[in-house]
Amino acid sequence: MRERKNFFGPVEKALYDYQLIENGDKILIGASGGKDSTALIEFFSQLKKRPSLQFEYKALHIKSDFAPPFPEKIKALFEKWDVPFEVRGINTLERVKDGFKMNCWWCSTQRRRELLLYAVENGYNKIALGHHLDDVLETFLMNMTNKGELSTMIPKLKLEKYPVEIIRPLYYLPENELIEHAKNSEYAGFTCTCNYQNNSTRKEAKSLINIITAGNDNTKELMLKALKNVNHDYLP
Repeated sequence: MRERKNFFGPVEKALYDYQLIENGDKILIGASGGKDSTALIEFFSQLKKRPSLQFEYKALHIKSDFAPPFPEKIKALFEKWDVPFEVRGINTLERVKDGFKMNCWWCSTQRRRELLLYAVENGYNKIALGHHLDDVLETFLMNMTNKGELSTMIPKLKLEKYPVEIIRPLYYLPENELIEHAKNSEYAGFTCTCNYQNNSTRKEAKSLINIITAGNDNTKELMLKALKNVNHDYLP
């Protein structure tokens, strides 16, 4: 698969379609060290150079007590791109309540909570996350088959309990293209390999999406379009 000439074209489109970034914004980016958030941060570093859009941003990595160190290669890229970056450590294990076990979901909720608290404490009005097109479709299937609910991630979400909006600029980007871009850009591979992983439900959803679309990104884009083109006359 060849990388498209303008890799960030779909990101630009998402920004335009949903007004994700505006003058005066102060944006906190969740930095996991993986390909998705790294591509998102690369885009922000390029966007920041445009005089037509005035905003502030910072990349923040929330490190749980059992997670490996943030990849040095990715840190070096952030320095090269002049990205403001910080690592904040949290003790996730001690937050687990009696009678419960640590798991992927609990860890992710604690890290997301820290992002929110940091944003509020430091005056950020938006948090940018690296969810892509495949994440959106997988979440739709997971909610449909596990909750009996038609819902998924949305590109812009205003939180009720916090003065912060969640934005997802990679909303239109399929994962295949992110993988190819990461290879071409020599992003260091980094994924969570802790002993508490249990994301079998998402893996099953990913497999189903690949079966339904045969790995065709155009079909994935049509599935996303369908989520915005609901014909209520032919639904119960």
